[in-house]
Amino acid sequence: MSETEPVPGRCGLVAIVGRPNVGKSTLLNVLVGEKLSIVTDKPHTTRQRVLGVLNRGQHQAVFIDTPGHARRTARVLHRLMARQIHQALDECDVALLVVEAGRITSQDRALIEIVRAKLDRTFLVINKIDTLASKIELLPTLERLSELPFAAFIPIAAKTGENLERLVEEVVARLPQAPALFPQGMVTDRDLAFRIAEVIREKLMTLVHQEVPYGLTVEVEHLGHNDEGQRLIHAIVWIERESQKKIVIGKAGGVLKEAGTLARQELRGLIGERVHLELWVKVREHWADSERELSRLGFEV
Repeated sequence: MSETEPVPGRCGLVAIVGRPNVGKSTLLNVLVGEKLSIVTDKPHTTRQRVLGVLNRGQHQAVFIDTPGHARRTARVLHRLMARQIHQALDECDVALLVVEAGRITSQDRALIEIVRAKLDRTFLVINKIDTLASKIELLPTLERLSELPFAAFIPIAAKTGENLERLVEEVVARLPQAPALFPQGMVTDRDLAFRIAEVIREKLMTLVHQEVPYGLTVEVEHLGHNDEGQRLIHAIVWIERESQKKIVIGKAGGVLKEAGTLARQELRGLIGERVHLELWVKVREHWADSERELSRLGFEV
């Protein structure tokens, strides 16, 4: 290559995998500098892959946040989530296997087996090091896994940003030389309706503390503007059983009202407009057990 020729950029897909609640979605959001994946303390908050684009000079890393690896796949939705993990791993140039500092579980080990054939392009990302009293507490985890030929062992704290710069540098260095997949300024391939539905679902999942979150999904039925110039959003909260309705709506409509208020506040920042949000709660039995229903609700089946 001559001195006058530009250095070719690197670009590739980076799969983020791990068991539920290890911080995958928080990591994606911090890396791209924008909230793309919703975050709650409920397992399986992420149900569909969420793509986030990070540009660094002439380089572009396309991160794919995947659902948490589930123990059981009896339901169609769970099998769909598992399929997305395997697809992301098959297509990626680099994988980030995220585990929790000081806690390696059987689910973590199951994922290690899934990525074993591609450990040479998999980083073991040890998250939540900010929760440790001392970095010395990392040693048992590193010792237990040091015999595995991961491409790198990188301790981070996604919430505080600690060591994320090193992670990005390591990732970019291992991406293939290739043109960018997405234009500058584009941070995700998900449309506005998807992002709105996810924000609403996040608020409801946070407020509802029983089993309802796992049978709850949100569909944006209409996007437009009203006569006052507000962004008009009509959304349906789908649940699986009539008995769940009272829980989601709450006493005197309190839960649904609070979820709507919290969602409007966040959506105003996302959309950059005043928001008028209307929510309805409806029953669609066994939606999570039907590929046809899942497809109709916008899931990639």
